Amino acid sequence: MQRAYFILFMLVLTFRAAMAQEVQNIQIKEDPAISTLMNQYIEGNKQRPFINGWRLQILATTDRAKLDETLNNFKVQYPFVPITWLHERPYYLLRVGAYRSKLEAMSLQELVRGAYPGSYLVQDAQISPNDFIGGY
Repeated sequence: MQRAYFILFMLVLTFRAAMAQEVQNIQIKEDPAISTLMNQYIEGNKQRPFINGWRLQILATTDRAKLDETLNNFKVQYPFVPITWLHERPYYLLRVGAYRSKLEAMSLQELVRGAYPGSYLVQDAQISPNDFIGGY
């Protein structure tokens, strides 16, 4: 009985090895029109380096020292969340997170609500695609 199982096992291995050889010989012929469209799509995305999305604004102040202190505290508490700041005279704006939808951004707002009770959601048209990748 064991001999039969061994022979069956060897046949399965031989069959899988033969199938693997066939898979290596597959060739894909792409229509030139598809290649052109894909190249145009790639170039179009390279020209738009930013994505519209949502961030959580946790601070708006005229005091640069307060901005730096809050930024450092936030980085220590939430090292996995992307953070950025803007200077729109006379205010320094500290914004965190990077989400495609408002609903996703609300999860971060709930997470930081205790430490930053005055935080609110803002739309941002200057979010780098790399900010979305990190996962949080």
